[in-house]
Amino acid sequence: MPQKPRPRVLLADDHAGILAALQRMLEPSCDVVGGVTDGSALLEAAGRYQPDVIVLDVTMPEIDGLEACRQIKLAAPHTRIVFLTAADDAAVRERALSLGASAFVVKYLAWEQLVPAIQRAYLGSDAPAELA
Repeated sequence: MPQKPRPRVLLADDHAGILAALQRMLEPSCDVVGGVTDGSALLEAAGRYQPDVIVLDVTMPEIDGLEACRQIKLAAPHTRIVFLTAADDAAVRERALSLGASAFVVKYLAWEQLVPAIQRAYLGSDAPAELA
């Protein structure tokens, strides 16, 4: 049976412990290329690593996740964005998807929904997935 393709994933969350947990969770199905804890570092790392998918939080220091998404989609429209956030807010979800995010997952559902959201984004489904 053929293996699913392994997307190259960059992680962005302002909590180092969450980054470490996400990396452990994703390693069986993704190639995690890095992890950053603020929006400025995310923009730099996105340019350096050119990941297939970026998993990021909305609330981050320096540049928030929504603005980082906007800038990344302008610079590299092919990069897929999956938001992973504690903020289960319909207005924030709508804004994220309008900026070009492929999915919006709330953190308490990450174990169930994050890997499938990354795979759908990576495989190119252009329809945003509202997974909250």
